[in-house]
Parts: sequence; structure tokens; C-alpha cells
Amino acid sequence: MIERIEIFVTGLPVRVQRIFSSGSYDTGPAERLLSKPVLVKIYAQGVVGCAQIRPISPGHFVADTTHSVVAAIKEIYGPGLIGKSIFDIESINEMFDARLANNPAARAVLDIAVRDAVGKALNQPLYNLIGGCCQPRIPLEWSVSMADDVSTMVAEAKRAADEFGIRVLCLKMADRRGWRYDVKVFETVRRAVGDAVMIGVDPNTGWTMADALSAIGELKKMDLGYIEQPIARRDLKGLAEIRRAADGVPVMADEALFTIQDAYALAEARAVDAYCIKLYKIGGITPAKKIAGIAEAANIQLNCGGLAVQSQLEAAAGAHFYASTPASRMMGAAEFVFGLNATAKDPICPESDFVVRDGHVDVPHGPGLGINIDEAALKKHTLMYERVG
Repeated sequence: MIERIEIFVTGLPVRVQRIFSSGSYDTGPAERLLSKPVLVKIYAQGVVGCAQIRPISPGHFVADTTHSVVAAIKEIYGPGLIGKSIFDIESINEMFDARLANNPAARAVLDIAVRDAVGKALNQPLYNLIGGCCQPRIPLEWSVSMADDVSTMVAEAKRAADEFGIRVLCLKMADRRGWRYDVKVFETVRRAVGDAVMIGVDPNTGWTMADALSAIGELKKMDLGYIEQPIARRDLKGLAEIRRAADGVPVMADEALFTIQDAYALAEARAVDAYCIKLYKIGGITPAKKIAGIAEAANIQLNCGGLAVQSQLEAAAGAHFYASTPASRMMGAAEFVFGLNATAKDPICPESDFVVRDGHVDVPHGPGLGINIDEAALKKHTLMYERVG
């Protein structure tokens, strides 16, 4: 039975700032709580399940903030977990629905921590409990931030390809200078990295229908890999029209996908070719596997999104989900490269073998998530601590 829950807000000494059409991604000053990751430890009869999620608002379409996640866990979800078995995963997720709607990041960090605890209790890696290890070696994608100067985007793309061996890039699109400028950016990056790298685009809902149709017509000439969420999240008919115009270039839903009901609606509308699964956005591994089932039934592929900036735990959760899914059902590559001690080390897991090698990463094979926290580093970097139970 779950006896207590500890909540930590941890600092990020290295600030990360990125730009996309609908907002910004900013981990904030080192001493500020807002935009910092939330780590939970769930204690249950001798095992401790751990997970970490960084709420990415303000400035993002997912509404959770650090403060809202801590409050949801401390005041609502946490008390409801005390006394429950870590094996009662469906009951736990039903409790989430009954006690507080939405709040996917708070649900996700708890759902993943419970599953980490189950893996440790059974001495099994998490992937063995959610489908097995279909893909022990996971290909990685690099999301390239928008920038005022195209040379900045080219430099980031070349670093990903040359330094880390990345073979899938995602270019943020819908620049304020218009779709023609987006096409110019794509063309410049394509020239810089060559034809061996898949390049997708992500306007983050920033294109109009006319923009999307015009841009896609030009981008297809340069081997466009995929199109992620080009227009408004609720315009399913528009997405379906773009999918038809794309003529075989996969269209992927991101902002349009938060719930299993969203997944069903997208499938029913035949609006997309792929779902972007971000665990912090949909509420964890439990709903992710349900969405995967809908996708399989509708012949829709999956993509594993989320940067997991400086978080080995968050990246590992994505890796286990990815590894548990057959390659034939996946599209593109996993986005959590920023959690693999690549651009900056995870301050609470600075030494790890869970790292990028030639554009790939091996899923951790230890019990649960297979990630060990440096407890001294956790103590050093804790900005806030709360306890339930």
C-alpha cells in the first residue's frame, strides 16, 4: 500500500530558452520555482517509485505550471493515493478522473512513479510490464527552435547531425515573416544537412489553411518528412483536408491530442497519420497505452514527443513507452534527446549511461525506469519540498 508521497521542485542551473509560433519554452532563472521540474517519490512497503515532469507553462498550450502540479498532488491526488496498492493502476487513474479533471502533468508524474514502483517491486524493467522490449535501441529526433536568423537554426541542425548523429530533425515553423520564409528556412537546412536526414516541420498551429497548403506544396519538393499540427487543434476537417493535400507525407496531431477521446475523434475524422504522444500532455503511460490501442485499430502511427530537458527520469519514461511499441507502429523518432545529458547534464542524475550514441539511445534495463537519483544532488538542487502522508 502507498504510505507517503514526497514532492520536490528541483532547480535547473542551465537555462533553456526556445521559440515556437504559439509561445515560448523557457526553464527560467535558476532560483525561480516557475517552470522548474516536479519530482515525486512514492513510498509503498519497501519500494520507492520515482518520476519527474517539467510543467512547461506559462507560454505553452499545455496549461500546467509547476505551482499547479504541486498543488494538485499535495491537496487532491496525493491524499487519494494514500492506502492504495501500487498495482491498482486503473483504480488510481479512475480516482484522478473523479477528484480533479485535466491536470495531465500532475497525473503523468504520479502514474509514472507508480509504474516505477511496480517495476522495482517485481524487479522488472518497466517495458516488460507494458508490452515488452520491442525496440531496445531507440532512434532520436532533434527539435530545432525558431530563430531570428536562419543561420542559428542551421547551426543547431548541424550540431544535432554532426555531434550527436541525429538523423531526424523537426524544424519549428510558422515564422512571423510568412510561409515563404518557412520554405526558405527548410531549403537552407536541407542544403546544410544533406539528403540522408529526415526533416519534418512543426508550425504548432501557426499556419492558416492557405499557409499550410501553399507551404506543403513547396516543401514536398525537398523531401518533407512529416507535418506536425499545422493548423488549429480543433479543426479536424481542416487537418483531414491537409492530409489529403499532403499526398502521402504523414500529418501528425500534437496540440489536437490530449485524451483518449481526442484520439478517437481524430481517428473517426481520418484527420491524421500519426499521434504525438507526450506523456506530460496526456497524463502518463496508462492513457498513452490506451491511445496506442486506438491508433493500432485505426492504422495510425505513433510518435514519442517531449524534450525532457535535463531530466533522465522523464526521458526514461518516454524510452520505456517507445521500447514497448513495435517499430512498425512508430513514425519519426523520439524527441527526448534533451534529457540524455546531451546539451546539459541532469543536475540530479549527472552520471549516467543513458546517453546518445550515434543518434540513438538504449532503453534502461534496470528495475522500473532504471534510473538512479544522486540523493546528495537532489538535496542540493531542491527548491521546494512537500509531503503527503
